[in-house]
Parts: sequence; structure tokens; C-alpha cells
Amino acid sequence: MLIKRYDKNPILTKDDVPYPVATVHNAGITKFRDRYMMIFRSHQLSGRSILGLAESKDGYHFKVHEKPFMTPATEGIFKEYEEYGVEDPRIIFLEGEYLITYSAYSRHGVRIGLAKTRDFKTVERFSLITEADYRNVVIFPEKFRGLYARLDRPHSEISPWSIWISYSPDLKYWGESRLIMKPVQYHWDEMKIGPGAPPIKTSRGWLNIYHGVFPTMDGSVYRLGVALHDLADPSKIISVGNEWILQPEEVYEITGYVHNVVFTCGAVPEEDGTVKIYWGGADKVMCVGTANLDDLVDHCLNNSRKPV
Repeated sequence: MLIKRYDKNPILTKDDVPYPVATVHNAGITKFRDRYMMIFRSHQLSGRSILGLAESKDGYHFKVHEKPFMTPATEGIFKEYEEYGVEDPRIIFLEGEYLITYSAYSRHGVRIGLAKTRDFKTVERFSLITEADYRNVVIFPEKFRGLYARLDRPHSEISPWSIWISYSPDLKYWGESRLIMKPVQYHWDEMKIGPGAPPIKTSRGWLNIYHGVFPTMDGSVYRLGVALHDLADPSKIISVGNEWILQPEEVYEITGYVHNVVFTCGAVPEEDGTVKIYWGGADKVMCVGTANLDDLVDHCLNNSRKPV
């Protein structure tokens, strides 16, 4: 078992939120000073999503702030493109500030917004960095050849939903895009794949914890897998683990707002070589588990498949 579930999962539910929500799920996580900061998605009772903020000393016991962290914008271009809600944040620390990518939903589809914070008290919307229809954008916490790099998952009716990489000189304008990883037919991730947690740097490569979806007669099943990217050139995937590392098994993952889902937007590497992986269970609650980073890398290298 590569990931050990925390025995007191779920760690956050709607009952922990001091304002009315129906769910708590798909949270980005990072370390800020001596605390874990969680930006989580919640469905309001209208069905549209907002982002809340919770913090913890140990990464397991979180306290939610009294007010939401981000709600749909009320002015400017963001107002038009966040009309239906803001969802599924990812967080990285780079060049002295925390970058937050999130899905912005509107009548025009879904695109990715980029926001910034330095203190988790105030947040600045920086730019809408994709057109529709894009989801699951994660930015690498390091630059390459002077460029920022990101993984994303554009929607396509021509090709299976796959993982792409793009680069930017300024976080606003992105290009040099290329497809680097595709689903595999009649495999656990055959329907679609997408970036999950922001990549984690290890001595043997960038570890990409991604999600994969398999269609069944009873709906889709969301699982987690891992891929390993080259340290100097993240567009080069060294290997992809052939088997999933986590699947819905517990009641809180099998039954909920959307059943049979484990979906990650954040993971925190620790000094002892472990990593805390956070996931939404059944689009309703937040969960956490721990793994050894070396074990996850070995899983990629020793039991691998081709990325495309």
C-alpha cells in the first residue's frame, strides 16, 4: 500500500465550515510559515462553488476561517468569467509569493484564473491564463530556461483528454504548448487524465501526482497515479506508473456528492522524506494520507508504461 490513509479521515466536512455550504473538497495545500494552509472548494446551497480557507499546525486538524477566501468576482473581466463559480485551486510558492490557479466557470465555459497572495489575508486576481475549455492547471514551483512552466488539461473532442505542458515569460502569456501524456485504452485512466497536485521535486525527477478516470456501467471512477518528469526538461516524462496509487475504497470516497472519487489538488513534502497527499472524497469531504516519496518514484520507475 503506497498511501496510508489517516485513520481519522475525513479531516474536513461541511459541518466544520462556519457559513452554509453543502460540500468541502478539492483543496490546494501549502506550507505558510509554520502552518499548513488549505484553500478548499465548497458548493454553496445554490450549487455554485466558492473557495474557503482553513489552517492547521500539524496538517491533520484544520480550523476554517470565518469568511470565504474567494468568491466569484463582482467587477471587471473576472466578473464575466467567474459568474458560475470558482473551483479546484492549486497553490505553489515561487519568487516570494503564493500563486493560486483555479477554475473559473461561466456561461462561456471553464477557464483558468491565476491569483496571488503573500499572507493569505488578501488575494489579488492576476490574470485569466487560458481560454475555454481548460481545467487542472498546475504551475511548477521552479523556472526552466528562465520560463515558468505549467501542466494543464484542455478539453478536446478529437483526442482523449490529456496532459499538456506550456511555458511563459511572465505568468500571463503562455505558449510553446505540447501534449506530453495521454490516457491508455482499457486502462485505469483510459477516459481522461489531468494534473493533480503541483509537481514535487525529488532527486530523480519531478513527481506528478495526477488523476485518471475509468468509465464503468455505474459511472466513472476517479483514481490517482504518478508520473516522473525530467528535472531539467519537464516536457520529458521519464516514466509513468502503470498502476494506480489510490482508488475509492472508504465509504466517504464511494458515496457522496459524486460517488467513487478520489481527487487531489495538493500535496506537501516533508523533511523526513514523506509526503502528505490531500484529496477530495466523493466531491464532498477532504481527506489526507501519507506516502514515502522514494516509494512513489520507485513505483514510476519499476512498473512503468509509456506516456503517449
